[in-house]
Amino acid sequence: MRICNKNLRLQDVTIMYFTALAALMVILVASYQAPTNAIELSSLKSNPSRPLPPLPMPFRVPLDPRGNLQLAWNISYADQEVYMELRVTELKHGVVLGMSDQGELTNADLVVLWDSGANSYFGDAWSDSEGHVSLDSQQDYELLEAKHKPDGFYLLFKRPFSTCDPRDYLIEEGTVHIIYGFLDKPLASLEQLNLSQIHTGVQRVLMLRPDTPSPNLPPDVQTLDVVAPNVIIPNQETTYWCFIQKLPENMPKNHIVMYEKVVTPGNEAIVHHIEVFECSPDVSDVPDYSGSCDDKMKPGKLNFCRHVLAAWAMGAEAFYYPSDAGLPMGGPGSSRFLRLEVHYHNPLLVSGRPDSSGIRLHYTPSLRRYDAGIMELGLVYTPIMAIPPKQHTFYLSGYCTSKCTQTALPPGGIYIFASQLHTHLAGRGVRTVLVRGGKELEVVQEDQHFSTHYQVSNIRAQFTQRNSGDVLITKCTYNTEDRSKPTVGGFGIMEEMCVNYVHYYPRTKLELCKSHVDPGYLQKYFNFINRFHGNDQCVCGEVGVTEQYSQLQWDAFTTEVLDSLYNTAPISMHCNQSNARLFPVMQTRQQIPVVFG
Repeated sequence: MRICNKNLRLQDVTIMYFTALAALMVILVASYQAPTNAIELSSLKSNPSRPLPPLPMPFRVPLDPRGNLQLAWNISYADQEVYMELRVTELKHGVVLGMSDQGELTNADLVVLWDSGANSYFGDAWSDSEGHVSLDSQQDYELLEAKHKPDGFYLLFKRPFSTCDPRDYLIEEGTVHIIYGFLDKPLASLEQLNLSQIHTGVQRVLMLRPDTPSPNLPPDVQTLDVVAPNVIIPNQETTYWCFIQKLPENMPKNHIVMYEKVVTPGNEAIVHHIEVFECSPDVSDVPDYSGSCDDKMKPGKLNFCRHVLAAWAMGAEAFYYPSDAGLPMGGPGSSRFLRLEVHYHNPLLVSGRPDSSGIRLHYTPSLRRYDAGIMELGLVYTPIMAIPPKQHTFYLSGYCTSKCTQTALPPGGIYIFASQLHTHLAGRGVRTVLVRGGKELEVVQEDQHFSTHYQVSNIRAQFTQRNSGDVLITKCTYNTEDRSKPTVGGFGIMEEMCVNYVHYYPRTKLELCKSHVDPGYLQKYFNFINRFHGNDQCVCGEVGVTEQYSQLQWDAFTTEVLDSLYNTAPISMHCNQSNARLFPVMQTRQQIPVVFG
């Protein structure tokens, strides 16, 4: 370093040197001091005056595939708070727990336990658009307890549903995407942490559950386990395993009054979700099968086993029917054949692991007052409906019109007590509303953080009475930013669906109440768009709808006109009985129901 001032004395240089050295030491010491907003665990004192959280923790889910991290929770609706208990089996230098819109590591609401090498801290934090973590200036997670137990390290904390902090996640009904991470080394400062540089994962739960007690089961209840036959879980990340199980021959009519999961001990972190389907009564015999649901050589008759009887996903509790209703099983008009589908999520590629997981059905021969039924709402499985490519948000709506409900429902209406939402990979949200007299009366079910990887029946805290003449509209939100071609409706995983399976009673003949845009108006759309883009050679009707969508020049105008078509053109209404036939007096082409306000 050159000293330009010739009059500067050695004493001055010495003073400047030691002043700079002192300033550097202050900066270094400050960087290792406790964050001002975080809690140092050693300073946490038990407070006898603090009320104990509601115990026990009734809801729990393993977060990571190894089972090293488990989240349990309880809900105080009176205080609008969630109590969470995080167990870490092997704690190294800390853990991260958070929530985000679709399980992203960016723009996430976090709570972090970390150590600086000398002390351990707990704090409310957030991540930015690049995954960098910062301590939140508003600390909304309250640490209640931190202690070592024989089976791991436990953190007990709570947080309000809503904090009015723009960086915090709003805990609401529907799917909550839980993200987690492990810290393998000390952090001098939390700002050193970037979530993209540590081991992380995502889990999905229904965090808010109805605050209602479970009903008592009848004394003559019996059980039937529909479980995998000691399957060896394939050593691949994703497997859908199918198994055909027969009911006893000449089984009389019973009512299913409850069902619950049966998961082989040790496989809790691998068994992701389970469904049981009843096969069509029109199929007289379904061959035995135990194998991959995606096997092209599987019996074709498995495709006729689509009527949902039971569904469970990781973190879900037992499903109870209302005290005066039960789901029929056995008897005339039913099928002897059930299809079990188990989704194994095995990212660690564990091999040689046997599994006999499935669903336990609780049923009674003492029939209840009402048969319960399951009705499909939303869009028909058809390529007539499509989502344009490169869309951040695109909406499709399916209608159950007043003409259908007037024809098919009893005068006293029905009661909807639960529902299961369903889309494929592009789905981001589903919402079903009840419309009466042209006005939206009630939200039947909504999940704006929906994930196709977590689809479970959601029991309603209050029943929806749906009268003859009401309208039900199911609206789905999609994201196709990662796709270069249009996504059409259909059964394939890369195709799309928009469905709400509603559980209701009393059971009617109405099995399916769904719609799609009128095909004639869709052909007019193809013709108009092709001419607009200078393609005068119309192939309308000469090739399939899927090909016509693919041949379009997709730009903002093409997308906007399609959206307008879906929201204004007449619809083709499918008001189907359980035998898949339309109700006799039902007109197929109808106008879109009008909703005011």
